[in-house]
Amino acid sequence: MESLKRKILNEATVLSEKIIVVNSFLNHQIDSKMMDEIGDEFFELFKDMKATKILTAEASGIPPALATGMKLSIPIIYARKTKPLTMGNDVYKGIARSATTEQTLEIMVKKAYLTSKDRVLIIDDFISEGYATKAMCDIVDQAGATLVGIGTVIEKTFLNGRKRFERPGVPIFSLVRIKSMDKGRIELE
Repeated sequence: MESLKRKILNEATVLSEKIIVVNSFLNHQIDSKMMDEIGDEFFELFKDMKATKILTAEASGIPPALATGMKLSIPIIYARKTKPLTMGNDVYKGIARSATTEQTLEIMVKKAYLTSKDRVLIIDDFISEGYATKAMCDIVDQAGATLVGIGTVIEKTFLNGRKRFERPGVPIFSLVRIKSMDKGRIELE
C-alpha cells in the first residue's frame, strides 16, 4: 500500500527503537479515507478465506477490523482489556504484553460471540513483539474455532513477533513492513 507507506514516512514519529507513533492517522486520529483503503486491501487478501468473524483487540485494532468487516460483511469482535459488568464470567482469555505500555494484561471475549463453528480472521493495527496476536490466537483456540488468517496494518519485522504465533497453513499479511527504526529513521521493507 503505497499511500500507507507515504503516510508512515511523512507523518510517523519514532519514539524509540521499538515504538513508532502513528497517532495522526491510525491510533488516535483516524484517517477515514486511509481506513477505507485498508479495508479494501484486506478484503482482497482475505475474501476467499470464508471467514465468519473478525477478531481484534481494543482499542487501536478496531478501526482496521471494522473497515475490513464492512467490506467482508461479517461481524467484528474486539477482545476487551477490562471486563465490564455486562460481560459476565463466561469468557475466553488471553495474556498479552503491550509494546507501548510495557504492561502485561488479560484480554477477553465473551464465549457467546465466538464458537467452534466460526472461521476467524484476526485483524490488528500492529505486529510488534507478537504478544497481542498470540493472545488472540489463544482465544480462537479456546473457542475451538478455525483461524483462517491474520492481517496487520504495520509489522515491525525486526522484532520477530511472528515467531510467537505463526502456524502452518494460516496466512499472515502485513500492509507495511518496517525493517528498522534505528536512530529515529524508519526503513521500510
